[in-house]
Amino acid sequence: LLVVKKVAQYMADVLEDSKDKVQENLLANGVDLVTYITRFQWDMAKYPIKQSLKNISEIIAKGVTQIDNDLKSRASAYNNLKGNLQNLERKNAGSLLTRSLAEIVKKDDFVLDSEYLVTLLVVVPKLNHNDWIKQYETLAEMVVPRSSNVLSEDQDSYLCNVTLFRKAVDDFRHKARENKFIVRDFQYNEEEMKADKEEMNRLSTDKKKQFGPLVRWLKVNFSEAFIAWIHVKALRVFVESVLRYGLPVNFQAMLLQPNKKTMKKLREVLHELYKHLDSSAAAIIDAPMDIPGLNLSQQEYYPYVYYKIDCNLLEFK
Repeated sequence: LLVVKKVAQYMADVLEDSKDKVQENLLANGVDLVTYITRFQWDMAKYPIKQSLKNISEIIAKGVTQIDNDLKSRASAYNNLKGNLQNLERKNAGSLLTRSLAEIVKKDDFVLDSEYLVTLLVVVPKLNHNDWIKQYETLAEMVVPRSSNVLSEDQDSYLCNVTLFRKAVDDFRHKARENKFIVRDFQYNEEEMKADKEEMNRLSTDKKKQFGPLVRWLKVNFSEAFIAWIHVKALRVFVESVLRYGLPVNFQAMLLQPNKKTMKKLREVLHELYKHLDSSAAAIIDAPMDIPGLNLSQQEYYPYVYYKIDCNLLEFK
């Protein structure tokens, strides 16, 4: 069950929690889960009944372990790709104080290739913008007059450029900070900016390329894992029935799907029908049981063999 849930939950993560889409893809042998269970037939080709129970359970376990291992490696590769892309996207989002400025500025906003002059980018709170206009030319010596323009804005701040002599930069930074103007560390480098953009495009393309095959793999292997799980349930019913009622085999497995309202009534009816099979369970509905060696609560032990199948495999955030 754990692997079935893992595959289902990862499907939800990959499809980004679109619940309807996820349910459409969580099928067993091409049909919805309840339909598969109600039409369940033992798969003779995969799990030949001539083999011992031990062999059959080992075949099932091996298949499920393989799915689990494949899921780990595929999920790791896709998550790394997704994480790297999100990190780059995060750099291009947020406030002017933290986000990458590469997408905002243009070459014309800077004085480049000058031995003496340099252009700084400053984040100015909107409330202090008038102060900036009045003060920036005198915050330090050797600031180029009328060199500041608003290049961009967000909810709280403006991004302004200002050009000054290189040797005045440290003094300007210090004075700017005292007046609540934040100088961003930024150097205009077309090659670096181009490389970042190409990296983002590459990651985005790779993610799209991997998405389709990954969803197909998850669909196929969810089906495989779910089918294996239901075969394990069938095995358990058989083994438990032999242990309780002995040989020769003389019992019938049934599938019941009550709604919540009739659950208690169904338990009472089943108890009346089958309490003769286990005298120790005669008082099960009224009294708690302590069966040595079995860690079962009173709700879990009945005079008939019972296994619950829960098809609700997803936890949506």
